[in-house]
Amino acid sequence: LLSLFPIHIFLKERKYLILAGIIKAAGKMSSFFHGKTVIVTGASSGIGESIAREFARNGSSVMLAARSEDRLKRITGELRDQGYDAAYTVTDVSREENCKELIAATISRFGRLDILVNNAGISMRAIFTDVDLKVLQRLMEVNFWGTVYCTKYAIPYLIQSKGSLVAVSSVAGFHGLPGRTGYSASKFAIHGFMETIRIENLRNGLHVMVIAPGFTTSEIRRHALTANGSEQGDSPRPEEKLKSPGFVARKVLAGIRHKRRNMILTWDGKLTALFQRIVPRFVDWAYYKAMSKEPRSPLK
Repeated sequence: LLSLFPIHIFLKERKYLILAGIIKAAGKMSSFFHGKTVIVTGASSGIGESIAREFARNGSSVMLAARSEDRLKRITGELRDQGYDAAYTVTDVSREENCKELIAATISRFGRLDILVNNAGISMRAIFTDVDLKVLQRLMEVNFWGTVYCTKYAIPYLIQSKGSLVAVSSVAGFHGLPGRTGYSASKFAIHGFMETIRIENLRNGLHVMVIAPGFTTSEIRRHALTANGSEQGDSPRPEEKLKSPGFVARKVLAGIRHKRRNMILTWDGKLTALFQRIVPRFVDWAYYKAMSKEPRSPLK
C-alpha cells in the first residue's frame, strides 16, 4: 500500500516544508530588527530580560533598564560576551527624571531609538476594603506613570524613526480581577493611554501595541504587595507550569514585526475580552471563583 500511496514521503516532505518556512520566517524576523535600537524596561528578570535577549539575538542594539544594577550588569555582560550590542541604565520608572535620563542615555549611546517596550511593573494581592491606599498609589506610580514618563521622553524619537511603542499589559486591563484593584486600575489606565497615543499619531507612522501575556513564569507574584504594602514572598501559582518568558518575548517581536495592535496570548484572555462585552456578569463570577481558589486568597 505504501508503494501505491507513499504517504510517508508526503509527510516527510511536508515536515521539511514546515521547517523551511520556520527558518525563512526567522530570517525575516532577524533582518527586520537588525540595526534597530530598543529600550526594554523591567529588563533585570522575567519577561523583560527575555525580551531584551531576544532583540539582541535578532541584531538589535538594546538598552536594558531596571532598578537592580547587579542584575543589569550581569545580563549586559553576558550579551556583550556573545557579541551583541547592549548597554544598561539603572532606572526607577516611577521617577520621571530617571526616565528622562534613560532616553537621553540611549540616544547618547546609540544615536537613535526605534522601539520602546514598557514592561516594568508590579502587582498586588488584597481586597480593596483591606488595602492601604499607598499600595494603589505605588502600583499607579510604577505601572501607569512609569509607562507615561518613558513614553513622554521617547516619543519624539519613535515618531522620527516611525518606530514601535509597546506596553506589556494584562487581561486585568480588559476586565477587573478581584484582589488586584490597583493592578487592574493601572492596566486599564495603560490601555486608555496607549490607545489615545495610537489615535493621535495615525498620520505619523507610529506603531502602538498592547500585549497581554497571561500568567507567565516570573518574579512578579513573589514581589506582589499585600494589604499593608509588604511583599507576599511566594507565588500562589505553580510557576513551573506557566508560560515561559521566552515564549512571550518571541510573541512580542512577532507582534512588532507584523504591526499588531493588541495581542492576547491565552485563550482565557481572548474569551475574557469577548465575553465581557456579551455576558459580563458571567465573567465576573468566573473570575471570582477562580481567584478565590488560589492558596491564601484574600477573597476567602
